[in-house]
Amino acid sequence: MTTSAQLLQDLFDRVRLEAVTLLDGVTAADLASAPGGNNSVAWLLWHTARVQDAQIADVTGQEQVWTAVGWAQRFALPFDDAATGYGQSRQQAAQVTASAELLAGYLEAVSARSHAYLGTLRDADLDAIVDDTWDPPVTLAVRLVSIAADDLQHVGQAAYVLGMTRY
Repeated sequence: MTTSAQLLQDLFDRVRLEAVTLLDGVTAADLASAPGGNNSVAWLLWHTARVQDAQIADVTGQEQVWTAVGWAQRFALPFDDAATGYGQSRQQAAQVTASAELLAGYLEAVSARSHAYLGTLRDADLDAIVDDTWDPPVTLAVRLVSIAADDLQHVGQAAYVLGMTRY
């Protein structure tokens, strides 16, 4: 019988797999693609990892992978280390440039932490309130599904942009 934790691990692993698969064989020009001046492939995939990293760190009470193991320094972006991409202007988003290897490495590191954390969860844990500023309050289950849904949307957007620019 599949547990809730295993189901969540599979969901988050699919985010990683889809994102890393997209990065296979991409060029710097592919990563910079931003049709209509919108967010680039690099930004979309960076933001995907940053959102997952920040929100999993929040629910676990741990430091983000971004700062804990030096990813912020490796990317050397001109933002505060707390930036995840939310609320960034087009000009700020355009400053996210990175190689496919760097993006894949960060995605893999974030995914590894998420996978390990999700494996510790029991069904009863999913009912815990993680944000009481909403009505109704947000449970851990709702937060985790929200993170995965947001990430999958951004990976899909990156795939769409790559498809637009390659064909």
